[in-house]
Order: sequence, then structure tokens, then C-alpha cells
Amino acid sequence: MKAQWNIADWVSQICSGNRVALSRAITLVESQKASHQETAFQLLNALPPSKNSIRLGITGIPGVGKSTFIEAFGTILLEEGYKVAVLAIDPSSQQSGGSILGDKIRMPQLAQAPNAYIRPTPSSGILGGVAPQTQAVIQLCEAAGFDFILIETVGVGQSEVEVSQLCDIFILLMLAGAGDEIQGIKRGIMELADFILINKSDGDNLIKAEQARLIFTRSLHFFEQSAHKIPAQCLAISALNGSGIADFLAKTLDFKEKAILNGYWLANREEQSVFWFRNQLKKQWEAQLETKYKAQIQQAEADIRAGKNVLEALKHF
Repeated sequence: MKAQWNIADWVSQICSGNRVALSRAITLVESQKASHQETAFQLLNALPPSKNSIRLGITGIPGVGKSTFIEAFGTILLEEGYKVAVLAIDPSSQQSGGSILGDKIRMPQLAQAPNAYIRPTPSSGILGGVAPQTQAVIQLCEAAGFDFILIETVGVGQSEVEVSQLCDIFILLMLAGAGDEIQGIKRGIMELADFILINKSDGDNLIKAEQARLIFTRSLHFFEQSAHKIPAQCLAISALNGSGIADFLAKTLDFKEKAILNGYWLANREEQSVFWFRNQLKKQWEAQLETKYKAQIQQAEADIRAGKNVLEALKHF
């Protein structure tokens, strides 16, 4: 992207589907430089609102097959004529801050498809399964014309609930026989899911997968009905051979239609924006507090290292 482009140029190029402009715009909004953040703010404010996209959050434990599922589901979406963007959040090293960002390797077909776009993003140490600017990246991808935005989380289990605040439909991938069936009646990430997909439902695992589906389906009755009054569904699928994926797409489109009719779709989008606002506000407050109380923080940390109680160290504030 040319440095001398103004905001109107950025918007024009992104909305016309320019992949280079989109990628550089995402890099811009992810930058921590103050000058970049100001430009990013102006750019995001100038983008047209999205109306027809579907944001899907996808989570599950490592090894459950999130990338394989996205590859299979994304391929069907492409065959149906949709444009697909995948935001793959990779865990960042707590020591170096780096990430492997190897999701394109795990999704070779989507990576080569002209109507698909994969953007690996480091989590930057943020808990909740998403990156600090995931919401802004979603907005950019929607402006670029992508119909489905698939957000693949880091994959660390029950703590990954923040992604549910950034999507229209929240998907929890599970495995049969992994011990998770008995966790079904526990509150937490499961009660947030709109769909629970039992992956790897193929071969010798078919019977176990169906048993797990029945257990999870029964467990869902213990949870309070969500605001949109659309009961969560549990399906058995195989990302490997594609079974159940087309049925899941049909149910996803049906979910959207029902959610629009009962008013949940728009209300949820508004809550997503409010959630993003509050997240950004907290970041600003934290940065201001770090600056304002820098000396006190350093003294408190020194006291703790010297053996003082944490509560006693808090008296500095």
C-alpha cells in the first residue's frame, strides 16, 4: 500500500477486494504505534457497515481438529459461492512473544483458493482465545466482501469464552471418548455454544460419536435458554470425510434466519460492538494507570520480591 494514500484510497482498495490492501490494513490495526493507531481509527470509522456476513467463532481443545474442520467447512462454502475469511489465532510465546503462525500449512486448499483468505494472528498473550484487535480485523474482512468470517481460537479449553462475544454463532468442537462427555452438565463454555460438533465421527469411532452426541444433547437441557431462544444443537461430523458438514451449513443458515426474525441477530451485533468498546477502554485505562503509577508499581514489585505480602504491597495505591 502506498504511503501517500489517504483514508478514501484505503477504503476503496479494501472494498474492491484488494488482498494486499486488506493485509496491510490488518497489519496497521494490529500495530501498537500511536501514529498507526490513529490512522487505523480513521480507517475503521470510514468503512461501510456489514449487513450480510456471518461471524462464526470456533473453539475446542488442541487436537480436536479445528483446522481440519475449517478446511472442510470452508471448501463447502466456496462450492456454494461464498467468500470465506479465516482468522486463525495462534498462541504467543510468553518468553519471546513470537508465534508459529502455521495455519496456512494446515489448510492447504483454502490457502490456494481465490475466494478464501487466511490471516494468522498471534494472541499476544491475551487470554480468551482471540487477539487484541480481532474485532477490527473482522470489520476489515467484511468490508472486503467476505460472506463468512471464521475465527479459529487458540484452543485452550473452558477459558476460551471471549470469542463468543465477537461472533454471531459460537461453535464448540468436541471429541468422543476424550472424557468430555461427563463435563457436559457443567456450566462454562458449553452453555455459550450455539452448536456442539462431535468431530472425528468416522470409522471405528462412529458408535462412540453417536453416544457422545446423545449425552451432550441431553446435557443441553440443563442450561437456561439463551437470549435468542434458539436451542443449541449437537451434531456428529467428520472433518476428514466431510460427513455432516453440509447439514451443519444448512443449520447455520437456518439459525441466522431465525435469529434475524426474532431480533437477536441485530441485538447481538450491537453487544459485540459494546464489548469491543469496553475492551479498548480497559486497555486505555491500564496504559494510563501504568504511566501514572509507574513509581508505585515498581516499589510494590520490589517489596513483594523482598518478601512482603501482596496485600501489604497494594497499600502503595
